[in-house]
Amino acid sequence: MNNSAIKQTDFEIRAQDTICINESQLQHKWYHNIKYLIVGILFGIVFVKAEVISWFRIQEMFRLQSFHMYGIIGSAIAVGVLSVWLIRKFNIRTIYGEPITFTPKKFNKGQIYGGLIFGLGWGLTGACPGPLFVQIGTGATVVGIVLLSAIAGTWMYGKLRDNLPH
Repeated sequence: MNNSAIKQTDFEIRAQDTICINESQLQHKWYHNIKYLIVGILFGIVFVKAEVISWFRIQEMFRLQSFHMYGIIGSAIAVGVLSVWLIRKFNIRTIYGEPITFTPKKFNKGQIYGGLIFGLGWGLTGACPGPLFVQIGTGATVVGIVLLSAIAGTWMYGKLRDNLPH
């Protein structure tokens, strides 16, 4: 029997969705989410000041004309690696005391296809999904089309997910 014919367990299917693995079981009032709004606004300000949302900076990166974006992305990777190492080493929990878990994921060809589509969209639009709202907030309202396209792509993935290579 080949691997594609083996029925996956609920945990294996849910392991593909990070939100389902580390989702908080605590229920909070609506105003607890204001902290995320504040962090998001501060993050957006940093994006603007670091020129991460600049179409020209993104084009420079894809044309291999500048180190600016590679330096920012490399710094983010280094901070992420260090953070994960610290969380694992010291068994750090969330601010509410819940454990943080890391579930290993298998590499598959769907990640290559997805990465190529993501990179192509990033290169063509000059907009990464993270700073889309910041770009719109700075007055680049045409990016609203990119945001709607990203939402449509996410919706389409949800509809086609079971038929895609995972």
